[in-house]
Amino acid sequence: MSLTDLIYAGSNAVAGLTEGAVDDAIKKYGESHALGYPDTAYFLPIIYAATGVKIKTLGDLPAAVGILKSLITNKEDLGEALNAGLATAVGAEIIEAIRYLDGDPYANDSGIGFVADPIIRSLGVPLVTGDIPGIAVLLGESSDPAELAVIVKDYQEKGLLTFMVGNIIEQALEAGVKMGLDYRVIPLGHEVTSVIHVVSVAIRAALIFGGIEPGKLAEFLTYTKERVPAFVNTFGELNEVVVSVGAGAIALGFPVIADVPVPEVPGALMTQADHAKTVEFSLEARDIKIKVTKIDVPVSVASAFEGERVRKDTMFAEFGGNKTKCWELVREAELSEIEDHKITVIGPEIDDAQFAGADVVRLPLGILVEVAGKGMQKDFESVLERRIHYFTNYIDGAMHVGQRNIAWIRITKEAYEKGFRLKHIGEVLYAKMRADFDNVVDKCQVTLYTTQEDVARLEEEVVKPIYSQRDDRLNALTDESVDTFYTCTLCQSFAPSHVCVVTPERLGLCGAVSWLDSKATKELDPAGPSQPIEKGVAVDEKIGIWEAVNKTVAAASQGAVERVTLYSILEDPMTSCGCFECICGIMPEANGVVIVNREFGEISPVGMTFGELASMTGGGVQTPGFMGHGRHFIGSKKFMSAEGGLTRIVWMPKELKDDVAERLNKAVLELTGIENFVDMVCDETIATDSEAVLEFLESKGHPALTMDPIM
Repeated sequence: MSLTDLIYAGSNAVAGLTEGAVDDAIKKYGESHALGYPDTAYFLPIIYAATGVKIKTLGDLPAAVGILKSLITNKEDLGEALNAGLATAVGAEIIEAIRYLDGDPYANDSGIGFVADPIIRSLGVPLVTGDIPGIAVLLGESSDPAELAVIVKDYQEKGLLTFMVGNIIEQALEAGVKMGLDYRVIPLGHEVTSVIHVVSVAIRAALIFGGIEPGKLAEFLTYTKERVPAFVNTFGELNEVVVSVGAGAIALGFPVIADVPVPEVPGALMTQADHAKTVEFSLEARDIKIKVTKIDVPVSVASAFEGERVRKDTMFAEFGGNKTKCWELVREAELSEIEDHKITVIGPEIDDAQFAGADVVRLPLGILVEVAGKGMQKDFESVLERRIHYFTNYIDGAMHVGQRNIAWIRITKEAYEKGFRLKHIGEVLYAKMRADFDNVVDKCQVTLYTTQEDVARLEEEVVKPIYSQRDDRLNALTDESVDTFYTCTLCQSFAPSHVCVVTPERLGLCGAVSWLDSKATKELDPAGPSQPIEKGVAVDEKIGIWEAVNKTVAAASQGAVERVTLYSILEDPMTSCGCFECICGIMPEANGVVIVNREFGEISPVGMTFGELASMTGGGVQTPGFMGHGRHFIGSKKFMSAEGGLTRIVWMPKELKDDVAERLNKAVLELTGIENFVDMVCDETIATDSEAVLEFLESKGHPALTMDPIM
């Protein structure tokens, strides 16, 4: 059979299965029965993106099946056959959605199935920063499980996001591959239709970040080809359905690399039978560049391990966590004062004889990283210091939580048995500081203190005074006190028209980029995503309009956005890309706003979930009445100050409210004299129904109720 015949055979088979599944579901549940995937604002995303049709009930499916069939022309033309591959994708989406009618079909499966919107949004930042340089989709069953495991681990160590479908999941698990969202190796499921969940991720990336209008299929296909760096590896013999699935991937712009002979299409469908060459071949096929920093430690170091959690039963050593003191400090030094690559442990190591037989090694820990360089500035100390958290978490077998003098580190038994010691944390920090900050760091040395006396003494004599000096400096940084703001266009690789304007009092909406970060980024990469805006005189300081900001945003967004205000949610608000930590939306009846964080999955008082609220903004589009932002911005005095500011906040999820309480209470007290403002803010443990929320606000005398109308 020719390639097109194989594709059509698979597509026709899936079309028949889909039609049968739809008929059976309607007979069982009725046409009015609700249909949809969990925790998404995009219905059946692929159908919605391709047609603009919102599939909400089983009765909506027969028309979708008709569209599916229309894509299968059976013509001997490769382009037509690739469209049939898209038909297979539509069929798989329908089949998988029907499986969810009786609850989560993956509840007892090693796969996770559908990937919810909040997870996709959380992946936005590492994708645009390059911490996730690409997406690998692995499908089938390998003839050599050991070789498969090497491939998966190689992708993992290179930081790729890897999705797995088929029996390769068990093969990799048995070979010791660490899996799960925390490790960026995600098993989707065993049925070939499970692969649709990674296609859905790609399509929703275009909806969430790209701002593409549903129904414009050609634009979605261009977006996935140019902006979603994905490819497919198939293992084992290919049947017609798998070939048709591969055709759908090719239509999306994702090359398919098989380990068995296939009818090759240059740049799209290829064979690489040598598993030792699979990784290199696949990366080259998608033009994915990997920045490798070789670090001399006995375990893997990669961003893929960033989410690892070290539990008590796997823990060998622990530092901090209310059991001992643990602090970390990055300090600028003169070039002559430090020795490059000097790693020193002062005090006992974790393999010291005194710990023989101990269930857990617990030590105090002080981490002092001293850096020197001609481009180094004192303001960059805190920027580099925050990277200690990420760099330590890149270690396979280490967990880092907190910062400053409330840091908490754990090391696993497995890492210890492989030879990992405290000194290796120093090696990782050295290598990453030198690699990632090479424009400002010419020398770096790391000292780790593990005696109670040293850790306590240095904390009081050196560490706390430096923290205090920084705090005083940061507190003095206001939008009025600086002459320069910065752009951040990191997310333009996904959201081409989005531009963040970062100020001392308004960090990037992802929550990860402060004004000092932007300043440092400009030094590190002069032509990069953070460019200065010499702000000049304000046009309207109350709502945050600067002519220089407007000109810069217009140029950086290629004319998509011509005017932006920094402090208003209603008048030309700043755009969002889609990776924001929180979404703020107006609740008219309360004369205020609700804020929902990405982790909250329930319905808010405005009748929408986070995903539904978030779907109304993003993609670089201005949406008056809605604003994406970082958690930390909630405590800023500039938070929608044009509309009355922080006292407009009437509802937040309790976890978020507790997290921001100290900063929010302090800011509101300074602005208005109101004490314990957070106690006036409703949360889901009190009420989510709008009437009940209003009753609570009235009982507390919430200030928003007596403010000027917000709309």
